[in-house]
Amino acid sequence: MTSAEIREKFLNDIVFMGLRSAIGVIFILHGISKFNPGFAENLPNMGLPAEMQIPIALAELIPGIFIIIGVLSRLSASLISVIMLGAIFMVKGASSITGKGGVELDLILLASVLLIMITGPGRISLAQALKKIPRCLH
Repeated sequence: MTSAEIREKFLNDIVFMGLRSAIGVIFILHGISKFNPGFAENLPNMGLPAEMQIPIALAELIPGIFIIIGVLSRLSASLISVIMLGAIFMVKGASSITGKGGVELDLILLASVLLIMITGPGRISLAQALKKIPRCLH
């Protein structure tokens, strides 16, 4: 393997870690904001019981953390993809791509978590580091 190929692979790993970090931060912030009592008050308007506030908040917060550190990434991305489909179809009604109530950002987030779900966490991740621990230490 040439040094150019090594640099390219390393750059790909860095870029993918950056994508995971950006997606994770977005969902951590969205999850934290959903602990606000105002979110629970709006849930019945979306056809959901107010008791769903905490499960929805945790379904964004915890997977966001896991995606950043690169552990349980596929499972976390799967959970977030369900949340995003709910946002697109239940909350916004998939009425338009752009403009008020548009789903353009939701689609980008969905596509990003689907990418993470398919490819896994990448080489710069806790999951990858754990694979390198000698078996005798497990």
